[in-house]
Amino acid sequence: MIFFKEILNLWKSENLLSQAWDETSEMMSLSHEMFEEAIFNLRKGVKRKKLVKLKKRDKEINNYQKDVRKKVITHFSVSKNIDEIPSGMVLLSIIIDVERLGDYTKNILDLAINYEEKIISEKLLEQLREIELIVEKRFKKTLKAINNQSEDKANTLLDTYEKDIALASDKIVNSCISGDLTFENNQISTVVALYSRYLKRIGAHLKNITTTITNPYEHIGYKQPPKN
Repeated sequence: MIFFKEILNLWKSENLLSQAWDETSEMMSLSHEMFEEAIFNLRKGVKRKKLVKLKKRDKEINNYQKDVRKKVITHFSVSKNIDEIPSGMVLLSIIIDVERLGDYTKNILDLAINYEEKIISEKLLEQLREIELIVEKRFKKTLKAINNQSEDKANTLLDTYEKDIALASDKIVNSCISGDLTFENNQISTVVALYSRYLKRIGAHLKNITTTITNPYEHIGYKQPPKN
């Protein structure tokens, strides 16, 4: 609950919407750092204790989300500038997707915690490694596109998501289910299917974030509406 005295103190500080954006940017950088650490640790087969510790960093993302929400709501409770409303709504949309990036990174870490061997994707399935590399690159490119507000880079990312990630992941998962893809045991099949799906979901939330550059608010997270 935000009390008037707290609102007054915040109001006297620098623009809260600007602060909220800075924290959103920091939140995205943290989620990227967590994701890269997760992939690195999967491939190294680090000890369970370190993986559990890394999972707990998701709380930092959650704290960012709460703080951004608070700043945006507080800003609009004292500001009469209606022109800033779309910016605030976009920030609230972005932080939802960033929070989900943290959740799926935790899911990936759960695979490493419960699978005794190193998860080296190309040894499990070459196509899985391809998706992993694509998602890693897209994470970096998405952050650059957002920070630079680059519509060209955003459009390129949106145009390639379906083929490079969504369809490729679905093919792996469906092949595991149908039996077209077989492995030494059911455990490996489960790891491949789940990891592929988690990577797809991370790619999807990165896509949603990218659409904040190209789409009006009502179309965020969806294909870009046709231009008149």
